[in-house]
Amino acid sequence: MRRLFGDILVPRATTVALWAWVVFNLALVAWVGLQSLKDSGQVWLSPFALPDTVEWGNYSAAWKAAGFSAAALNSTVLTLVGSLLIVALSAPAAYVLARSDRRAAGRLTGYFAMGLSIPVQTIVIPIIVIKLSVSTFMIDWVTGWWDNRITLLVFQVVLSLPFAVFVLTGYMRSLPHEIEEAAELDGAGPLRAFVQVVLPVAKPGVMTVLILNVIGLWNETLLALLITPTPEERTLPAALLSLYGSMQYSSDWGALFAGIVILVYPMIVLYLWLGRRIVEGMTAGIGK
Repeated sequence: MRRLFGDILVPRATTVALWAWVVFNLALVAWVGLQSLKDSGQVWLSPFALPDTVEWGNYSAAWKAAGFSAAALNSTVLTLVGSLLIVALSAPAAYVLARSDRRAAGRLTGYFAMGLSIPVQTIVIPIIVIKLSVSTFMIDWVTGWWDNRITLLVFQVVLSLPFAVFVLTGYMRSLPHEIEEAAELDGAGPLRAFVQVVLPVAKPGVMTVLILNVIGLWNETLLALLITPTPEERTLPAALLSLYGSMQYSSDWGALFAGIVILVYPMIVLYLWLGRRIVEGMTAGIGK
C-alpha cells in the first residue's frame, strides 16, 4: 500500500514542482516587462504595481545609450551565420557517424559527447591567446586588417559543434535505412541521397539543433566580452552589460529593464513558438 501511494504521489509532486517553476519564470518575465514601462521612481516605490504612466521612452533611451543599433546588427548576423554553419558542418558529420559500422565512429561520437563537458571558463586563456595570435598574423602577414567578429564567429561555431553533432547523431540513428536503399535503387549516390532524401526526413532534428543554436548564440556573453572589446564589435549581451554600467550611476532603471526586454524577449517568443518542435527533435533520438 505504501509503495502504491508512493508511485502515485511522486509523479504528482514532480508535476506540481515543474508547473510551479514554470509559473515562477513566466511571472518573472512578465515582471521585467512591467518594470520596463515605468520610470525609476515607480520601479523602486511600487515594483509590483501597474505603471501610472507608460514610459515607452525607456526603450529609445536604452537603445541609444547602449548603442543597440550596431550591437543588434552584430548579434543578428553572427547568430544567423553561426547557426547555419553549425548545421551545415554537424549534419554531414552526424550522418557519417550514425551510419558507419566502424569502431572509430562510436569513439568519435563519445569524443563529441566529451566536448559537452568542457566549460568555456576553463579555456579562457587559450581563447585569448589564439585570438591575439590570429589577429596579429592576419594583420601583419595576410590581409593587413582583421575583424574580431570573425574570430568570435569561428569560436562560436567550434564550441557549439559537439552538442550539434551529438544530438543529430542520435536523431540520424533513428531514421530507417530503407530510405537510403530506395534512393540507391533510383540511382542516387551517397551525397545526393543525403541531400535530397535524408535531410528532408531529418528536418525535425535539424530544426531543433538550428533553433537551439540560435538561442544559444544570441545569448552568448563570455566569448563576446573576451573577443570583441570595442563598442563597434559588441553584441547585444555585451552591450547590455555596458548599459548596466552606465544606468546604475544615472539610476535610469526603467531603461535598464527595457534593455533586458530587448535582449531576452525575442528568444522567449521564438521558444514559445517553436518549443514543441524542439522537444520532438530532442526526444526522437534519445536512447539511439
